[in-house]
Amino acid sequence: MALKDTLNQLISRHKELSDMLASGEGFDASDYGKLSKELSDLTPVVETALAIQQAEQELQDAKALLADKSSDAEMKALAEEEQQQLKALLDRLEHELKVALLPKDEADARNAILEVRAGTGGDEAALFAAELFRMYQRFAERKGMKFETMDVNETGIGGYKEATANISGKNVFAWLKFESGVHRVQRVPETESGGRIHTSAATVAVLPEAEEVDIEIRDEDIRIDTMRASGAGGQHVNTTDSAVRITHLPTGIIVTSSEKSQHQNRQRAMQVLRARLYDLEREKIARERSDARKGQVGSGDRSERIRTYNFPQGRITDHRVNLTLYKLNEVLDGDLDEIINTLHNEDQAAKLAAFGDE
Repeated sequence: MALKDTLNQLISRHKELSDMLASGEGFDASDYGKLSKELSDLTPVVETALAIQQAEQELQDAKALLADKSSDAEMKALAEEEQQQLKALLDRLEHELKVALLPKDEADARNAILEVRAGTGGDEAALFAAELFRMYQRFAERKGMKFETMDVNETGIGGYKEATANISGKNVFAWLKFESGVHRVQRVPETESGGRIHTSAATVAVLPEAEEVDIEIRDEDIRIDTMRASGAGGQHVNTTDSAVRITHLPTGIIVTSSEKSQHQNRQRAMQVLRARLYDLEREKIARERSDARKGQVGSGDRSERIRTYNFPQGRITDHRVNLTLYKLNEVLDGDLDEIINTLHNEDQAAKLAAFGDE
């Protein structure tokens, strides 16, 4: 059986690593950290695998006792009860093992760059974009994450044409990775005298933060322009040419940052550019894998409509998992746990189903 072969290989590798690190021999000192992490990652998998082996042996012993004609009725009753308990234990341990063996997204532990852009719907779309941006800010606060606004392009009536933030903390990208896509709002705008419901949209992108070692950006591949920052008021209006726009020539990606410090703007714009290029590379790798999208919630396409916020009914619907909740105000106040947990559970179930097909 392929799974048993895999487990035997993992158990063997775990012992090999344990012996190497204990003796300090057989590896280069510079690899110590990498090998220690591999051992740490393997340990829970191997512990579960060994528990399965023990439970299987105990199950065989119970079956042998039941088949033994010399066993009395009381012993057979105990063996039957133990057999049922061991079968239930094996089911649970095998599920845990499959979850542990699922491919890990190494980006899950990273911080994230959040980008929200107004889509179709004019001023109403910009107002909705601002609400989404604040929703994620409140969610981050609930989770003890740090939410740092990097750039905001305001409309003048409280809306955002686009806004960018850096969110840092524990497993930020894992929490927010399924938020990318088109978010649609249905409501009656304040300017609508006839009471008609309008539909507007905003696009959300959540990108894993990239380090300089992840993405090399050559000086000759970028053009940096400084310009006078413009905005609706407050902190976004500058009297000096401090805003920075960076154009990545090979891809055409343009990133701007318009806070007061030109040096800080350059750093932030480069941070966002690295994240976008890293995301492009991740998408390229995903496309090259024949079944890369089979075990994921949605396609990951930024143009995919993922969620609708219906204000007249107080309803929010996530179209990828057919989840409808009547708690719109709570969600906009940052209570996203039920939606996010449902998406993660669905994603895990899809990957487990694909795991079983292999």
